[in-house]
Amino acid sequence: MSELSAAQRKHLRGLAHSLAPAVQVGKQGLTDTVLRSLDEALTARELIKVKFVALKEEKREIAAEIDARLGSTCVGTIGHIAILYREQPDPDKRRITLPK
Repeated sequence: MSELSAAQRKHLRGLAHSLAPAVQVGKQGLTDTVLRSLDEALTARELIKVKFVALKEEKREIAAEIDARLGSTCVGTIGHIAILYREQPDPDKRRITLPK
């Protein structure tokens, strides 16, 4: 997937506004279990919120590591919550249509 434009990021942040956090990252950080949960949530929903219960100062670094390991894109952070997006590979299962 190509890099998201500013308009696409803004659109995704708007869609995420009403979402509840799907996964929480605690003091253990990015464990295999947390990564598996993130991967499953991104596959099912495409757009998720991740709440940082601990390690709040490292949230940007952790979000970047999630992006690198799972192929997602962090479209924004609000407080201690990161908004992640990963396009569904199967076009028939996609829920989100991005603006051009």
